[in-house]
Amino acid sequence: MRIRTVDVAKEFGRTGALRGVSLTIEDGELIALLGPSGSGKTTLLRVIAGLEAPTAGRVFFGDEDATGVAVQKRRIGFVFQNYALFKTMSVADNVAYGLRVLPRAERPPRAEIRRRVHGLLELVQLAGMERRFPRQLSGGQQQRVALARALAVDPRVLLLDEPFGALDAKVRKDLRRWLRELHEQTGHTTVFVTHDQEEALELADRVAILNAGRLEQVGTADEVYDRPASPFVMSFVGDTSSIPVEYDGARLSFEGRPFEAAFVGSCGGRGRLYMRPKDVEIDTVADGRLCGQVINVHRTASGRRAQIGLGEAGAIIEAELGLDRNLHIGDRVGLRLMKARAFADN
Repeated sequence: MRIRTVDVAKEFGRTGALRGVSLTIEDGELIALLGPSGSGKTTLLRVIAGLEAPTAGRVFFGDEDATGVAVQKRRIGFVFQNYALFKTMSVADNVAYGLRVLPRAERPPRAEIRRRVHGLLELVQLAGMERRFPRQLSGGQQQRVALARALAVDPRVLLLDEPFGALDAKVRKDLRRWLRELHEQTGHTTVFVTHDQEEALELADRVAILNAGRLEQVGTADEVYDRPASPFVMSFVGDTSSIPVEYDGARLSFEGRPFEAAFVGSCGGRGRLYMRPKDVEIDTVADGRLCGQVINVHRTASGRRAQIGLGEAGAIIEAELGLDRNLHIGDRVGLRLMKARAFADN
């Protein structure tokens, strides 16, 4: 099922939660809505689901204008962060619930419901747990039950709101790998909300990045990471340092001192230069290089990272270090910027 939002706006009182969001989600696509708290990602998901009515704009399911269609008629499978399982119902009854409350004319026979529940529990790798209750399951298992329940009603679209937010890091990593495999088996058009950039980049076909109710960029993981469309995307996706610069069309300068850097984009006179730690090399102090003082060195999962303080305004650049590279707080170093991106000041 292809989904389109066209100039969707949503206001809560005087607060604009969404500001003219137009987004196309292709049939069978797994897309992430990524952004900080308050960016509008959950509101957009709820508008797609029909749980919130847009203040302006339209929502289309395929060629059908679904803007005014009640949530019960949209055939949406919705998975909440807190699972929302019925504590007094068994796993099988939780999964079957959506089928049993259908109008009599639409409700499958009991034997068909049992068959479908059994098949879904096999699909989510919980076969044999039909008689257990939610309190007898781990958090990851409860989330799988919630997903099976959402799939039971044969939804046209699957929507997940921070589906792994309540789980620890190891379980999150295992479950998102499993969800990707499940998506490839079922082929449902799937939209999930997350504030975890690693989760979005690893799991989604494309990522839609929201900020203050506006859509900043939509693209693949490579596109939003390597070719960010705005300073916000550059700063939000991946670790980034930035410094204020001036550019006269021939050379860059920082606090009046020229330096060399490999960069793309344009800062149109005054702007900021953004760079990833992996694209910064620490070298000796020399003319034509940014120079600064080591203010911190710390371990990361894959190596070490140094923080270099620059100039009088307190700018800091982070650089990756090999485990065999020794630096000490207070050392003076030069920096080679191997890859950076410039944006003009607004």
